[in-house]
Amino acid sequence: MDSLTQIVLGAAVGEAVLGKKVGNKAILYGAIAGTIPDLDVLANLFTDTITAIEIHRGFTHSIFFSVLFAPIFGWLVSKIEKKSGVGWKGWSWLFFWALITHPILDGFTTWGTQFFWPFEYRVAFKNIFVIDPLYTIPFLVFLVLTMFQKRTSLKRQKFNRLGLIVSSSYLAITLVIKGIAYQKFVNALEDQNIHFLQVQTKPAPLNAILWTANVETNDAFLIGDYSLFDSQPIQFHAFAKNHHLLGDWIHKPNIKRLIKIAENGWFTITEKEGELYFNDLRFGLLNNDPFNPEFTFSYRLFEKNGIIYAEETEKNRDDAQKLIADLWERVKGN
Repeated sequence: MDSLTQIVLGAAVGEAVLGKKVGNKAILYGAIAGTIPDLDVLANLFTDTITAIEIHRGFTHSIFFSVLFAPIFGWLVSKIEKKSGVGWKGWSWLFFWALITHPILDGFTTWGTQFFWPFEYRVAFKNIFVIDPLYTIPFLVFLVLTMFQKRTSLKRQKFNRLGLIVSSSYLAITLVIKGIAYQKFVNALEDQNIHFLQVQTKPAPLNAILWTANVETNDAFLIGDYSLFDSQPIQFHAFAKNHHLLGDWIHKPNIKRLIKIAENGWFTITEKEGELYFNDLRFGLLNNDPFNPEFTFSYRLFEKNGIIYAEETEKNRDDAQKLIADLWERVKGN
């Protein structure tokens, strides 16, 4: 999830663990702990694109990281907050829960997490977008209300508990909606006599009303969308896999790494002006134009000294603004 959401979650968890004893300091340190796992993005500054993708939501988003570092952070804060009356164990407990709830929440997103690192298994339920105002805003409101209550106030506990309950309930509802959307897509494929190998569903950006599906067929991927307000049949648009365009590159180590990142095959290859682009399908399209598609995550491939490198294509503000405008219209139904 986005940084603000993880800060709110960490703060609420910190309050639940130590709020009665240290008040808003529990919120502060919980918020700090909630941001720590995402510091893995700093890998972008020191390594290549493919390695940075592999690192993101890896080690720092694992059970192992939470167990290993919670006592260390807890010990540090216990030295800083000697007058708090809370010892090393109490602060360690706060950091453990604030650290581990971060990857648990991220596990519900499309990107997912390597929660069981070092085992190579990514947890990704794909039922909530990385930024979802309906999850974050009510949660934030309850957290702010909590902060303005006295440390021992029953209202303080009530507001914080409500924030956790409402946000968790919304998360559960999106799982139900995902199941409904999945069945709608499968029914549409069967009604249109489309033979498919597998289907993946995920929410469109910023909401849980509009859903998209990636559908694998023998030689292409189909992409379709469905809004809970739709009244017309679902339409699917085909995008050729074009994996053959990679030629001998498909055996190169870095290409194999990219294929693995794209969940072992959910990608297409496109050619523009003599250059090849690797399109990760997990995050769909930036636009709704099937004839001139722009994929959210697309990487230009190039060879240097016998090694294949990947460079992510740049996005601009106009892309985001157009996407939001198109989404708003599509959410209202077809």
